[in-house]
Amino acid sequence: MGAEPKEQSSLSPVKRKQSPLALAGLGAQFFGALLVFVYAGNWLDTRLGTSPLCLLTGVFGGGGGSFFLSYRQLMRGSNKADTGPSNPPDRSDRL
Repeated sequence: MGAEPKEQSSLSPVKRKQSPLALAGLGAQFFGALLVFVYAGNWLDTRLGTSPLCLLTGVFGGGGGSFFLSYRQLMRGSNKADTGPSNPPDRSDRL
């Protein structure tokens, strides 16, 4: 029963660091999407006469959507500590 070398399986998390440029890109993406949604909300408000309604929808829709996409991108790049197998070992052979 020799020690077997540990190999990285395709299911194990890969350690990757986020580069500063990637993080700056996420900030620029957040800011750009927020500006586009605010502009679209303001434009709709002037067309429809619903003064702050579409603008506020644009602020929360653009900000919330950008935050969600940024969060997903950051969590994809982060690594979590390997806590071992998610399923406990089968103990049915010990009776």
